[in-house]
Amino acid sequence: MKMSKRNKILSILVGWSVCALWSCGGHREVPALGDREVQLMDKVNICFSPDRYQNVVKEDEGIFRLESGRLWLKKVRLPDYNRTAQVTLDITLKSAGDRWDKAGSFFVIPAESKINFKTIKEGKNKFPKEQEGLEGFPGILAQGDYKPAIELLRFMTPFGVGYYNDKMDLRKPVYIPHWAEDVRWSADVTDQVSRLEGEVWVGVWIDTWTKEGYEMSASLRYKESKISCDVQKKTHVEPVLNTTAYIGGQKGTDVFSRADISTVVDIPENAKNVRLHYITTGHGGHSEGDEFVKKRNIVRVDSRPVIDFVPWRDDCASFRRFNPGTGVWVQKDTTEYIDMKDWKYKVKVIEERISSSDFSRSNWCPGSQVDPYVVLLDLTTGKHTIEFSIPDAQQLKPGELNFWMVSAYLTWEE
Repeated sequence: MKMSKRNKILSILVGWSVCALWSCGGHREVPALGDREVQLMDKVNICFSPDRYQNVVKEDEGIFRLESGRLWLKKVRLPDYNRTAQVTLDITLKSAGDRWDKAGSFFVIPAESKINFKTIKEGKNKFPKEQEGLEGFPGILAQGDYKPAIELLRFMTPFGVGYYNDKMDLRKPVYIPHWAEDVRWSADVTDQVSRLEGEVWVGVWIDTWTKEGYEMSASLRYKESKISCDVQKKTHVEPVLNTTAYIGGQKGTDVFSRADISTVVDIPENAKNVRLHYITTGHGGHSEGDEFVKKRNIVRVDSRPVIDFVPWRDDCASFRRFNPGTGVWVQKDTTEYIDMKDWKYKVKVIEERISSSDFSRSNWCPGSQVDPYVVLLDLTTGKHTIEFSIPDAQQLKPGELNFWMVSAYLTWEE
């Protein structure tokens, strides 16, 4: 017997209801907050200006500048959704006069970390004593009342986007119709939503050494789902490692050239789908340094390798429109081309532009964001040892500042 159209619709609706009850453990209506956008910072100048920003400066309620303006912190109140929501971080950046490619990090400070950058700079706290073998590299690992910052998005500033556009027109290659006015990055930070509810500290750090620096805006977009459940699986975020030298006392971390980094994490009984999120970029050392030479990154859990790869980007030329201030050279090259007179391919020697921003690098390009490498871990309840290693990392040398910025955090459903 054929099912009527009405009965088909009823059957589908019943199926959906059963599915909702089965997966959610019950169903009830909860108030909707609706889609929202929270402005975190609007055209803020991130720069290096010791005269303007000494130590900690309180500019407005909940807003602080540290490290002579290179580090910006703000306490914000974020919505707490009863329904699931997708959360996206949007960042817009343009040069305010700094023409160089610099590392940047947008982060959240774990609420339970009683020791943080602000209290350290105010002299109220100190970083925990470093583990044996990591002397001189404070604030890298989670220890006691201290938790490392959780990176929501790592980015690399391009060469002079939006500021040097009119000054560098002769450097523009033929395949670029115009220089970009700014560079924009977006990252899905739904996995970190447990750190993005209620009152939290968010911050941004850019490794600039110019008084002009950069102009930056950032916001969080919340897109609420239509499904409300009495029982929802929430994602817990556990910071593990962050070698970025955010404040004075921390170093440009060549620690991987000296030792592997090892730490112990405790997985609770109710943890499901434990994942490791690993963010890595190599920097410095000129043409033979860690920025331009391929290096293996290895992560082991209980001595078992879970990550073993060479982080590398060879698509940097695709970001050329963001890099008007990059250095440009010319090099002779043999090319095949169509002769417009007889419409046949011919060969001749030309001079080709080579731009510094086009060179391949250790997991980043000028103007790019750096996505985490995510791996699912098969971990039982209890303590586990995580070890981070970059076997051939080079040491800091005068004029050759080799270092690796590596951060890692765990997520699990609870």
